[in-house]
Amino acid sequence: MTSAGRSPVLVTGATGRIGEAVVGLLTDAGVPVRALVRRPGSAAGLPAGVEIVTGDLTVPESLDAALRAVDTVFLVWTAPPRTAAAVVDRLATHAQRVVYLSAPHRTPHPFFRQPNPMAALHAEIERLIAATGLDSTIVRPGMFASNALLWWAAAIRADGVIRWPYGAAETAPVDDRDVAQVIARILGEDGHAGGDYVLTGPESLSQAEQVDIIGDALGRPITFEELSPDDFRHQAPAATRPVVDMLLAAWNATLGHPAHVTSTVSDVLGTPPRTFRQWATDHAAAFTEIPTQRLDQPGCAVPPHRRPSPPAVAGPGRPWSPEPRPVLPVVTFGWSPRRTRR
Repeated sequence: MTSAGRSPVLVTGATGRIGEAVVGLLTDAGVPVRALVRRPGSAAGLPAGVEIVTGDLTVPESLDAALRAVDTVFLVWTAPPRTAAAVVDRLATHAQRVVYLSAPHRTPHPFFRQPNPMAALHAEIERLIAATGLDSTIVRPGMFASNALLWWAAAIRADGVIRWPYGAAETAPVDDRDVAQVIARILGEDGHAGGDYVLTGPESLSQAEQVDIIGDALGRPITFEELSPDDFRHQAPAATRPVVDMLLAAWNATLGHPAHVTSTVSDVLGTPPRTFRQWATDHAAAFTEIPTQRLDQPGCAVPPHRRPSPPAVAGPGRPWSPEPRPVLPVVTFGWSPRRTRR
């Protein structure tokens, strides 16, 4: 990848977990980057030399300045669906190519075939992009390995017991770093127009096996206690019930089926994807550290070591409860605009 004679790549969701990693990789490779942020102060963690522009996907006209002299856009949708058509129209007016972070909703595997409102949104945005005639590449990560932190770290810090349903349900967790590297490679080189890339980790693992692997990384056993779907559903906050039902349906549907595993990461990068064991080893400290990142959220008056982790996409802090309860992402299959700094 080289910056010679090329316009900047516009990265939306540039301060998110994947977007920020993509910005760093492109910058390291010498590719000029323009980062779209809603608030300038949120860009403090981005590399020096990155052009910071403000804009909001809910206000399509605010994107015009960011799109000036841009050929390629990395689109991470982090807004309600109502402005999607207007945003895509603006991309088509200014850019020639878009790389869209979607989900594997087309994959013919039971885990991905359950009713899913986010899948419907992704499908609609993909349809809008296709209708413009833009050169497009769709990137579809499966379940992220980092969901393990969002779901299980609080329980591991508390009593070391994971109370969770469908321990036998298998997924193939993909490392965030592999996803970011694939996206950066696609953005930084030609030859990916029309690509539709489903990204997974290299192996099918049950949820109980993933917990065992985390215990190995920590050097101590972590207990997995099977929780009934009804108990799991009843313990979840009411606002997350649709997501809970979606996940329960997906885990139930995949019982007896190994996870869908692709070779896409190695095909694109030329190196094998990281294993879940490698991810757990590299992130072991995150399961025991007292989280401090979100203490500025409204409602967070309880010491961080006593609070469960917030949902992956969170607004104001949720009321703390001393009883263990599931911590769920608002968007399934791992995608989340929130970053986790490690």
